[in-house]
Amino acid sequence: MAQQFVTQIADINTDFAQWYTDVVIKTQLVDYGPVKGTMVIRPYGYAIWENIQRELDARLKATGHQNAYFPMLIPMSLLNKEAEHVEGFAPEVAVVDIAGGERLAEPVVVRPTSETIICSMYSKWINSYRDLPLKLNQWANVVRWEKTTRPFLRTSEFLWQEGHTVHATREESVEETLSMLRLYRDFAKDVLAMPTFIGQKSEKEKFAGAEETYGMEAMMLDGKSLQAGTTHHFGQKFSRAYDIQFLDKDSTHKYVWQSSWGVSTRLIGGLIMAHGDQRGLVLPPKVAPVQVVVIPVAAHKQGVSDVAEQVARSLRECGLRVELDTRDQSPGWKFNEWEMKGVPLRVEIGPRDIENGVATCSRRDTLQKFTLPLDDLARSATQLMDAIQQDMYAKSLAFRDAHVKYAHNMDELGQILDDKCFAKVVWDRDPACEAAFKERFQATVRVMLDEAPFQDSCTCCGHKGDNLTVAIVARAY
Repeated sequence: MAQQFVTQIADINTDFAQWYTDVVIKTQLVDYGPVKGTMVIRPYGYAIWENIQRELDARLKATGHQNAYFPMLIPMSLLNKEAEHVEGFAPEVAVVDIAGGERLAEPVVVRPTSETIICSMYSKWINSYRDLPLKLNQWANVVRWEKTTRPFLRTSEFLWQEGHTVHATREESVEETLSMLRLYRDFAKDVLAMPTFIGQKSEKEKFAGAEETYGMEAMMLDGKSLQAGTTHHFGQKFSRAYDIQFLDKDSTHKYVWQSSWGVSTRLIGGLIMAHGDQRGLVLPPKVAPVQVVVIPVAAHKQGVSDVAEQVARSLRECGLRVELDTRDQSPGWKFNEWEMKGVPLRVEIGPRDIENGVATCSRRDTLQKFTLPLDDLARSATQLMDAIQQDMYAKSLAFRDAHVKYAHNMDELGQILDDKCFAKVVWDRDPACEAAFKERFQATVRVMLDEAPFQDSCTCCGHKGDNLTVAIVARAY
């Protein structure tokens, strides 16, 4: 029966792209929407997003951010106020010019991001230094008319959070931008069990309208990089465009300094591709919709169903997310389905288990089978959640570190990328070298790292100088 399930999923080693699609669809995370490029997030997939949202929202509020909500329809005139911003998003913007059966006097765009609408409100709300800092976050959907789509990774509509903060000084705004980058990194580690590289993006890769953009890059099992989150320092570009000024303590009017940052449902795609295996999903306990599944074996025999219900109840009372699977299917069928869905811990209750006072358990991350005493199962399962979470991070970190190599020249860079690894390069920040990485190897500068150069010349052109930096170059989603 196990083999029958696996044959429904493409080989992860030979067709990673199809494996990803198979897993996403067969585990009922999403289905394709009726409009090209859209996805319907099904309950199991949305439960993962709810867990991500809950965990991240608590961290944002703990650092002084408040949630708000802004309209998804934005007047075209607002979008046009910041030229660099509108130019960057123009190809992806969806425009509405007819509503209520009439042509609108001014077309509106469906939000691709919310800087414009939020800045227009900031210009009304902010008057004095006493109004600063203002630190808002929005959980919302955005629409970007993508040409090539794939569920979670790139869709025409997706869910995200976008933070927008306003400060009196450049120093405060820069610190906010960097502190949120570190918060994302820690969240990815502690909640998603996903190690990341963080650092500044190149000029070419920065967000439209930002002075500096910083990124969080995660390695997927096929050696490609996934941009898992970004933070942006806007400087005063938007405040000048939207006239956001405040009266400072010295009685002079000044333009504010701003930051923005966000992550999206793309994180779910990252979870799939960072932790999955040939059997399907492998989910970290902190975001798994179901942390423990309890499966009665030979449920028709006396006492089995009752004990299984008692076990499920005791696990729930410990705060675990538990599913008691009493469906009219064979235990083997259930084992395979819940393995495919990535549930961290499976608990089997059968007549022999009850007789011996134990439950037969199986960890999804290691596929290890073992028994645990029934009278201590709730405590043991709770401890196992922490162990699985930590072990998944350790495994992912070891995989990543084994697939990061130093490229001293372009020949080495090509070999490293072909070996499905990340390359650390020394780069002189010349856009021509960045273009060469893409032209020769279909790879890009993902982030620049805060590390000392490991050689005195650029990996690409061999130039020496004081402008050398260490950067991650990788093929990416």
